[in-house]
Amino acid sequence: MHDHEVDIDVRLVQRLISTQFPLWANLPLAPVESAGTVNTVYRLGTDMAVRLPRIEEALNDVEKEWRWLPRLARVLPVPIPVPLAKGEPADGYPWPWSVTRWLRGDNPVVGRLTDPLRLAKDLGDFVRALHRVEAKNGPPSYRGVPLAARDTATRTAIAALHGIIDTEAATAAWKDALLVPAWTGPPVWIHADLSPGNVLVSNGRLAAVLDFGTLGVGDPAVDAIAAWNLLPPGARESFRAALAIDDATWARGRGWALSIALIQLPYYRTTNPVLADNARHVIGTICG
Repeated sequence: MHDHEVDIDVRLVQRLISTQFPLWANLPLAPVESAGTVNTVYRLGTDMAVRLPRIEEALNDVEKEWRWLPRLARVLPVPIPVPLAKGEPADGYPWPWSVTRWLRGDNPVVGRLTDPLRLAKDLGDFVRALHRVEAKNGPPSYRGVPLAARDTATRTAIAALHGIIDTEAATAAWKDALLVPAWTGPPVWIHADLSPGNVLVSNGRLAAVLDFGTLGVGDPAVDAIAAWNLLPPGARESFRAALAIDDATWARGRGWALSIALIQLPYYRTTNPVLADNARHVIGTICG
């Protein structure tokens, strides 16, 4: 997916496990099919996962998750991937990597949710719990910034999508988002990437939340993006009610969902069909 990503295969991961964590060397190891973009994941045994950054931009995620996820896990209403062990660069692999608990559940499929209203409330409860955690000394999230900081990148993406989407409608929707008042409250903890691929469900309920690579503190609006990338229209108000956010924060969340989708689509259009399809869904939902 990226020109500068490193080569990772099961033989490399097996060598890393065998030399650094020999107690796990004989456990089954298999790649996990995922629409993830910056990490490769392998299942280790039945109850662990190995997560390795593909690109240099993700290498700080391991340290961040090692520091903060155990603290957050104690107060969040559903499981998150708490690290069990930290691997070191070796055998030609250049960066730190991690072993976490395997979290059970399935990624939800847009348009085929078992209980959209229940899932909407569960997601809202998770986000509210995260936003209430003391954010002092938390690292800033690059998605916690004002929407205006994404203006150039978003407009560049719109231009690249000429002939693929309705660029006039996308530009109008983006201009509307930029008019929404910016966040003036204190920064809060945000997940910042609540996409279907980072959510696990079981029997229609939220079972776990994955991938805290964009974790940090900032504007809470970005955690409303699930309203447009996952939930159907009838469940969005339930999600919003559970979030208990004001009109401006909801509108900025809509702007975040649009900007993320617009930037993702041209970049992943031919390399990550799952992510590209979801980006098209978001753009169609917001722009009509």
